[in-house]
Amino acid sequence: MTIPLILRLDISGQPVKWIPWQEAVNVYSKGMVAWTAGEHSFPLHGGISRLTGRQSIVEINSIIAVKGKYKRHQKQAIPPLNNRELFSRDHSLCMYCGSEFRESELTRDHVVPISQGGLNLWSNVVTACKRCNTHKGGRTPEQANMPLLAIPYVPNIAEYLALRNRRILADQMDFLKTQFGDMSRHLSGH
Repeated sequence: MTIPLILRLDISGQPVKWIPWQEAVNVYSKGMVAWTAGEHSFPLHGGISRLTGRQSIVEINSIIAVKGKYKRHQKQAIPPLNNRELFSRDHSLCMYCGSEFRESELTRDHVVPISQGGLNLWSNVVTACKRCNTHKGGRTPEQANMPLLAIPYVPNIAEYLALRNRRILADQMDFLKTQFGDMSRHLSGH
């Protein structure tokens, strides 16, 4: 059985990051699990105790809140921008023609082109097919007479975690969805 990534939360229930089961076992063994959520749990069998002759078992939940403070650096407040998560945010749809494409057929388009002072930020980039991106060129959507189908937005940490993991369990996705922002396009593809 392949164990999926575990959703780590801070003690207040804010999503922090995905962790592998080995890191989750470490958190459990140190007694740092404050509470758990979700429907899924995974029993992991360890070694045999010399004292008791019994095999150790640790049961880890799919969602764990960890005791202590988690320092989120200011840079982490805005998730890193990359094409995979951008295309996922926009559901692999060209934000100009509205057609769906494979990842290899998509590009990152700067709404306000870099040549006109635009920046490489979540709030200034959208998914575009190669044809539309070439047609738009170094112009704004208004200059190219190509209206945007959706406004670009910065995903919050819950949305970013959903965009980042392609193998999310239903209970993890349900938990993350409760914290999606107003701009979210409700990442229902998971």
